[in-house]
Amino acid sequence: MTQLTEATTVLSAINAYEPWYVQIIKTLIIFVIGFSLVPLALLYERKLLGRFQNRPGPNRVGIYGSLQPMADIGKLLFKEQFKPRGAIGWLFVLSPLIAMVSALATFMLVPFSGAPQDILGTDVGLYGLDSDIGLLLFFALSAIGAYGVLLGGWSSASKYSFLGAMRAAAQLISYEASQALALLGVVMTAGSLSLSEIVDQQGDQGIWFLVPQIVGAFIFFVATLAEINRTPFDLLEADSELVAGFMTEYGGGRFALYYVAEYVHLIMAGAMFSTLFLGGWHIPFWQDAPGFLDPFVVLAKTVVMVSIIIWIRATLPRVRYDQLMSFGWKILLPLATLNALVTAIVLVAF
Repeated sequence: MTQLTEATTVLSAINAYEPWYVQIIKTLIIFVIGFSLVPLALLYERKLLGRFQNRPGPNRVGIYGSLQPMADIGKLLFKEQFKPRGAIGWLFVLSPLIAMVSALATFMLVPFSGAPQDILGTDVGLYGLDSDIGLLLFFALSAIGAYGVLLGGWSSASKYSFLGAMRAAAQLISYEASQALALLGVVMTAGSLSLSEIVDQQGDQGIWFLVPQIVGAFIFFVATLAEINRTPFDLLEADSELVAGFMTEYGGGRFALYYVAEYVHLIMAGAMFSTLFLGGWHIPFWQDAPGFLDPFVVLAKTVVMVSIIIWIRATLPRVRYDQLMSFGWKILLPLATLNALVTAIVLVAF
């Protein structure tokens, strides 16, 4: 009971300077932006992959193919909904919602600016939630998304879906350990779990954490690729190995929800890497940059990281499942542990 009271006190102190209606409006805006970025990310990926593969990409629907993502989403939404006989109905429907909502909820943790901005005479922080335990909330929300994958495969009443869900859960758990350990160096260097404080520390110390934490950044990036189901670790729905994995029995709008969650995770991967290792809204050699540039700087860094992830998809082949598990447990995890240990020694000694 005491722990519950303490947690309530912490959450009630968050964004205390903002009126309640501002927080509600910000929440709605975050969800709208999250949904709006998905078609843009989808179009950007298909166009960029087209350039990498020496083909034009979408160019028929809309100006330069700009409406192709809307056509894809519309096609999925108007398809007939199907539920296997014997499936657990409410869980079968709820699982894609869990995956999508948990992915969109992580958007509220990304800080787009340091100081609150004056909007129509009200100080508004350009983030959904600024908490002293922001990094822990990020891992908590990401872990909830794994339940959407696991329950989706289990509730489908299909052996293929169930095996795919088990394989996906093993992959997510394995790489989440390395991902968390990789950030221990960042937390120790910044002395805080708050995402905005981590960005501020990079500005105060005059160096992005990518430099002193280059090993941790590499581990976090690779582990994140596995966590968000991107090449070369896209085995959650590897049709060449196990039908379509946990999504075998999903189609139409329910499949579209999983699709949305995947691209939200792609954008979040770029935004979190930019926040933790690339200085967030800070611009190199320009300490007195105007505050209104902060969100655009974060978005620009996010686009760069998303482009690198797409570049990897166009370049590398998919690994085998045994290679994926072996790399996670035998290489990444020991390397992440060693990086945390070395960081602790350096901080204490110097």
